Amino acid sequence: MAISLSVVLLLAVILVVMIRGGSMKAGPAVVAVLFGFFLASTGMAPSINRFMNSLADMVNQINF
Repeated sequence: MAISLSVVLLLAVILVVMIRGGSMKAGPAVVAVLFGFFLASTGMAPSINRFMNSLADMVNQINF
């Protein structure tokens, strides 16, 4: 839950920065958000969630 919320907040911040920076307009941003919303209700959602969790675990194991 905490990882998922962190990713959502990170992606939201990136989306806002891209819109404000002019590299992405509001229309494509809405399409991207809707795509993510509807993708979450498909059968691919558990696979994507497992991939993101394994990616977060891999990053967590990196020693700086």
